[in-house]
Amino acid sequence: MKDIKIEDFKISSQIKIEDLPTTFDLESSEKKIEKKLRKVSEDLAEIQNAMYAHGKYSVLFCIQGMDTAGKDSLIREVFKEFNVRGIIAHSFKKPTDLELKHDYLWRHVKALPARGKFGIFNRTHYENVLVTRVHPEYLMSENLPNITSVKDVDDSFWEKRFDQINNFEKHIADNGTIIFKFFINISKEEQKSRLLRRLNKPNKNWKFSPDDLEERACWDSYQSCYQDAINKTSKPHAPWYNLPADNKPTARYIVAKILYDTLKEYTDIKEPELPVKEKAKIDDYKARLENE
Repeated sequence: MKDIKIEDFKISSQIKIEDLPTTFDLESSEKKIEKKLRKVSEDLAEIQNAMYAHGKYSVLFCIQGMDTAGKDSLIREVFKEFNVRGIIAHSFKKPTDLELKHDYLWRHVKALPARGKFGIFNRTHYENVLVTRVHPEYLMSENLPNITSVKDVDDSFWEKRFDQINNFEKHIADNGTIIFKFFINISKEEQKSRLLRRLNKPNKNWKFSPDDLEERACWDSYQSCYQDAINKTSKPHAPWYNLPADNKPTARYIVAKILYDTLKEYTDIKEPELPVKEKAKIDDYKARLENE
């Protein structure tokens, strides 16, 4: 099976989105890939257990991609071995009335993982420079100062948002949050295939929405906005990773391997030891329990 190298997927220079691959050949069978994924997921869970006890770092796992990219199933398969006490997932939908009364990052700040935990953002704060950029009319619901019409939303508005997002991520990274951002990259042809599958299989019909076709019609606009967002916010403390996602098992394994290979380098994440005085009395404590 082909080895995974983090640098093959990490975005550390300016990219053109059409040059980013949507496929990656692991040179292995699907069955073997799924077996390897289970093992890496178990190893990740061990790191998470130590991180929970250590209590000094948190992990923010962000996934962003077009409809049908496989975000939900990726989360399910990569994190299935985790203890539920150490992980929490948020799927950010259309902002509520309460959320719209606050700045756009407010609901994301509230959802950040505590030290010792993994937080998953399924769709993320980047919706605010992707969906709202493709559909700037949505910004009118935010009731922003100096924005009275779509005509007021110029390039400087988006540059300011990129700066705000970079500052937000730098702040949480400096305070112990390890950030992973994955662009779940599928081809337009693969999305078409997955949408047709939802329509052709009665038990999958519930996943389909006519809005999916409306958003698909904006494919080129989304690709342009993704390219800009990635180029302006992939930083050493919060890198973007391109995830070739036309094949779901391959994508899941790549994610798990990148997470594991990165986190195992944090050699200071260890389960704490008992204080010396208490450790010296372990035999006494065991004897008290056994003699009850």
